[in-house]
Amino acid sequence: MLIVGPLLAWLGTATPALGRDYGQQGAVWPIVEPDLLAQIHARLTRLEKTGETARLNQELKRRTIARVNRPEPVAGVGPASATRSWRFDPTITVERNIADDKGRVIIAAGTRVNPLDTVPLRAPLVFLDGDDPAQLAWATRRFAATRAKLILVRGAPLELMKARQRRFYFDQGGSLVKHFGIRAVPATVEQQGRLLVITEQAIEPQKGKAS
Repeated sequence: MLIVGPLLAWLGTATPALGRDYGQQGAVWPIVEPDLLAQIHARLTRLEKTGETARLNQELKRRTIARVNRPEPVAGVGPASATRSWRFDPTITVERNIADDKGRVIIAAGTRVNPLDTVPLRAPLVFLDGDDPAQLAWATRRFAATRAKLILVRGAPLELMKARQRRFYFDQGGSLVKHFGIRAVPATVEQQGRLLVITEQAIEPQKGKAS
């Protein structure tokens, strides 16, 4: 059995502790927060004086130009080893109402819309490896008399435009080949009625330079 009474009585009569000033114990320094902006400014000033800023700017310029001249190749797309073809339905389902500037609903949510009904594909899309001489020769020969859009998944589009006097595009990030499900090149996308026909075309390899 715990004896609580005497303990409570002792606590009630105990003398409270008195606070004492023990003086200064050791050296004391004021708390100083470093000025971040001042540090950044000092760092930039040093870089400017040493010429490092100019060097970094030149390096950034060089990398930007190199990336424009030769974009990052599209990953996961290789040369076509066999010909395969399939149909692609571009029809989409509208997720929400589309209204005009006066709030009148033009297309209701849930409506299925085929973009080809209003914006037909006027010229074939031709995807190819710009570093492959055989693919370049095949594409420029087959589509010489058409307005086909030649779209690279690898290579230097500006260099090819200068050498061949024809416009070349580049599938940045591979967004188009992913959308159409293309895994090999050369590949073509052509309209057939309200559908698109996609073909990965196997061709014979060819020796020589890409340009």
